[in-house]
Amino acid sequence: MPDPSKVAELRFDGGRVVRFAERHLTSRYVGWLNDPEVVRYSEQRHRVHTLQSCRAYFESFADSADQFLAIETEDAAARWQHVGNMGVTYDVPNRVADVSIIIGEKSVWGRGIASRAWTAVVEFLLSEGGVRKVTAGTMSLNQPMLRLMERSGMAVEAVRPRQFLWDDREVDLILAARFSAHAGGNA
Repeated sequence: MPDPSKVAELRFDGGRVVRFAERHLTSRYVGWLNDPEVVRYSEQRHRVHTLQSCRAYFESFADSADQFLAIETEDAAARWQHVGNMGVTYDVPNRVADVSIIIGEKSVWGRGIASRAWTAVVEFLLSEGGVRKVTAGTMSLNQPMLRLMERSGMAVEAVRPRQFLWDDREVDLILAARFSAHAGGNA
């Protein structure tokens, strides 16, 4: 598998995905993670975030094969604006990557930014990234994420019943995956 740290930028219609950098550590970003509406279906909802906790998370990727990515869109003045994040966790020996996403900037919700960023990353991982399988998971209540996974060609692999407590309700975890066109069958 190629060194994932070599991925510098993936462009998509209306934006780009880049490695998360110091410039992305802002109070606006921390605010997303503390906004109950933004983290409604995320396990981030159980934590209070600070600039220091976000910096520690960012720094945890320094010596890791895993990636922490920023999603950016261009504003009217052609400046890149940080609107969300993606994570890629690698299982290197098995050539599998698990992908996650959060769009924190509510002003871009409903514009397809998440779908285009997600597809760019998934396509890269399965073609140039040396990955044979991309996985993701979400709560069964998270309809936008379920649609995003389906639109990107992922298929449900498993359901873990009653995995989460969400507003005192037991909620299933939906696990989905997509394989590389070059991935073989059982060995």
